[in-house]
Amino acid sequence: MSGNHNKYSVLLPTYNERDNLPIIIWLLAKTFEEHRLDYEVIIIDDNSPDGTLEVAKQLQRVYGEERIVLRPRAGKLGLGTAYIHGIQNATGNFVIIMDADMSHHPKAIPEFIRKQRERDYDIVTGTRYAAGGGVYGWDLRRKLTSRGANFIADLLLNPGVSDLTGSFRLYKKDVLHQIINATISKGYVFQMEMMVRAKQFNFSVAEVPITFVDRVFGESKLGANEIVGYLKGLWTLFTSI
Repeated sequence: MSGNHNKYSVLLPTYNERDNLPIIIWLLAKTFEEHRLDYEVIIIDDNSPDGTLEVAKQLQRVYGEERIVLRPRAGKLGLGTAYIHGIQNATGNFVIIMDADMSHHPKAIPEFIRKQRERDYDIVTGTRYAAGGGVYGWDLRRKLTSRGANFIADLLLNPGVSDLTGSFRLYKKDVLHQIINATISKGYVFQMEMMVRAKQFNFSVAEVPITFVDRVFGESKLGANEIVGYLKGLWTLFTSI
């Protein structure tokens, strides 16, 4: 696969990911280089107390400043603003958003790119809930929570995608910029609203089945407060569109 003149900017928000970061960066570099794709990884660290930024600086020395771009922030300012901060520094014409905890494997990225090229899609989103997709490492409660969140959101918002709460996606840069500027939600609802706004703007969206694997190192950032916040945010979004 040749990238032609395309460049892919990976936005990687981090908080306490010092153990995962070297592995995900190695996997990203391996994937892009094997498929001869131009890329950069923009690490947006929110002042992680575990030293994630120091690890990122070491990785930058290994892979080079043109591949690893550091854009740290003073504290935990939210996922939405992390993407805004990242896209302002992205030099690629495509942007990939994904988690840094290895729950999203970079091996899916070439398939995202192939799918995008089929019909020049504006967005390609990974889905756990289509044939070929799946989730590993979650207990029954977590699976029911995710399924329930997607079911309620689909019922209320009818977004046209099977995995509304997923966060592994490929965007045309100008499309992502327009969607982010229109998105008002915070936290976990942010990803969901981005798909709702995409439908409002009539952007074309394709799906690729992915396998989501629960994090190996560190702790999940999803707790009771996040679930309550999700439901409140969902209702706010439903009543505002």
